[in-house]
Amino acid sequence: MRYLVFLLSLIIALSAKAEKPHVVATASMIMDMAKNIGKEHVQVSCIVPIGGDPHIYKPTPKDAKLVVNANLIFKNALTFEGWLDELIENSGTKAAVVTVTKGVNTIKSETYNSPDPHAWMDVKNGIIYAENIKNALVTLVPAQKQAFEDNFAAYKKELEALDAYIVESVNSIPAEKRILVTSHDAFQYYGKRYGLQLESVQGISTDGDIQTKDVLHLQEVIKASKVPVVFVETTVNPKVLQQIAKDTGTSIGGKLLSDSLGDEKTGGDTYIKMLRHNTDLVVEGLKSEKVEAPSIEEENTATNYIFTGVIAFLFLAGIAFMFAKNKQ
Repeated sequence: MRYLVFLLSLIIALSAKAEKPHVVATASMIMDMAKNIGKEHVQVSCIVPIGGDPHIYKPTPKDAKLVVNANLIFKNALTFEGWLDELIENSGTKAAVVTVTKGVNTIKSETYNSPDPHAWMDVKNGIIYAENIKNALVTLVPAQKQAFEDNFAAYKKELEALDAYIVESVNSIPAEKRILVTSHDAFQYYGKRYGLQLESVQGISTDGDIQTKDVLHLQEVIKASKVPVVFVETTVNPKVLQQIAKDTGTSIGGKLLSDSLGDEKTGGDTYIKMLRHNTDLVVEGLKSEKVEAPSIEEENTATNYIFTGVIAFLFLAGIAFMFAKNKQ
C-alpha cells in the first residue's frame, strides 16, 4: 500500500510538472528575468543559446518545435530579433507574444535610423522588462497572481540595489576617463544612465559592416583621450578591436557581456551578475593608467644608443688588446 501511495504521488507530481505553462524567451537576459518572476509556476526556455548572438541568429527546426509548444513568447523587439516573425509564422504557434520593452524610452541610432534594442543595459529599463513579464504571467496563470506579484517585488528590490551599485561604481572613475570603447554599439543605454561616453567599432547590430571612418575615429579618440583599455564582447569577433588596440598602444580590458548572459565561469550567468560583471571590468580598466607604446622615433633613438655603445665597447676593447700585445 505504501508503494502504491508513493507511485500515485510521483504520477501526480510529474503530471503537475508537465502541465506547467511553457514560456519561451528569445534571449537569455529575458529568460532569466522570467525565471525570477515565474519561479516554480512556469517552465521557461530560451531560443538563442547562451553565447549566441540574437542579431544574426538563424533558427533551427528545434526552435520551431519550441515555439509551437509555447503558451507565451517574450521578445525584446526594437529590431533585435529580425528572424522571429518568420519563425512564429512558419511554426503556426498560437502562443501570445509579449514585447518586454513596452514602455521603455528608447534611444534611436541617428546613423542607422532605427531604435537601439539594448535597453536592458539600463537597470531602470530592466525593471520595466520585469514588470511587463510579471503582467503577462498574471494573464497567463491568474491563479498564481499573488506569487508573481511577490516575486516581482522581491526582484525589483534586487534590481534597485544593482542600479545603485553601478552608479556608485562608475562615479569612482575620474570624469575625464569615463570613455567606454567596445566592439559594437550595445552600451548607449548603459552610458546614458551611468555617465559614460560610448565609442564602438560597429553600430547597434553586429550584422552591419565595419566602416573605415569609424575605425579611424576610434583610433583618434583612444589616442587623444589616452584611453587605457578597450573592451571586446563575448558574442562579437574581437579581431578588429584587438588590432585597433595594438595600433594605438592600448590594452584589452576584458570581455563584456552584451547580447547574451555568460556561463558560470564568467560570473555573469544571470541578468544581475551580467551587469555587475560588466561594471567591475569597466571600472577596474578605466581607472588604470595607459601604458604608452614607444613611438618609432623613440625606438630608433634607443637602437642608436645601443649601436653606439657596442661600437664604443669594441673600439676600447681593440685599443686595450693592442696595448697588451705591444707590452708583451
